[in-house]
Amino acid sequence: MAVPPADRENPGMTAADTPPGLRARVPHEDDHFAVQLVLREWWDGMNSPDQVRERQLLLPRLFFQHFTPGSRVLETVDGTLVAFLVGFLSDTDPNSAYIHFVGVRPDHRRAGLASWLYGAFFAYAREHDRRWVHAITSPANRRSLAFHTDLGFTIDRRDTAVDGVPVHPDYDGPGIARVTFTRDLLG
Repeated sequence: MAVPPADRENPGMTAADTPPGLRARVPHEDDHFAVQLVLREWWDGMNSPDQVRERQLLLPRLFFQHFTPGSRVLETVDGTLVAFLVGFLSDTDPNSAYIHFVGVRPDHRRAGLASWLYGAFFAYAREHDRRWVHAITSPANRRSLAFHTDLGFTIDRRDTAVDGVPVHPDYDGPGIARVTFTRDLLG
């Protein structure tokens, strides 16, 4: 899914590439509040107060202030948020980019929006000469595990497993294991 460059406001995208009936754009600081609200609603089966709070803490305002060029928002023409991706180029590794968080409104799932967002991010990473895209998920999030592997990500192998899935124990703090993925944009 090649997404050619468009303009400074929407690097890696053109209007013709946007999913039908939707607008795509780079997020801005004002989007933080709307994203925080959907973090309560879009994760069926994962809505305990602790789970919602964990998601909200993963997306502080700084991502909408300082890390927006690689991120994307998909919205209806009336401005209703239907999907988002927060991603950025690594400042530490000039060969890498990182997808931090993605969400798709439940009634818009299975329409290819997450795949489109990832494709736009892959194009952005390639435009900046990045070879590797990294991502993480919870070992319990089977939908995310399947999605990432279907998109060509490989699970970074580890000696520790949770429910048969290789994990980094304590990745996000004591007792918080994560599955880490890598995708080679040249492979």
